Amino acid sequence: MDGTVIIVILAIAGVASVLLFALKGLLDQVPDVIESAGKARDAWHRFKSPEVPPRADDEEPPVAA
Repeated sequence: MDGTVIIVILAIAGVASVLLFALKGLLDQVPDVIESAGKARDAWHRFKSPEVPPRADDEEPPVAA
């Protein structure tokens, strides 16, 4: 009976250790995901409203058709 209790305690500690290691790996990726989401949002805004280059002073304004 003593051996079984020790094995159960070691098994629980091992599972907890693996879960903590997996959680740490997941949490380490969060800043990269947030940064990537920000870059994607900025790219989407640039795509939706492209910058129009300013016209030169000697250039005539475009004529509407």
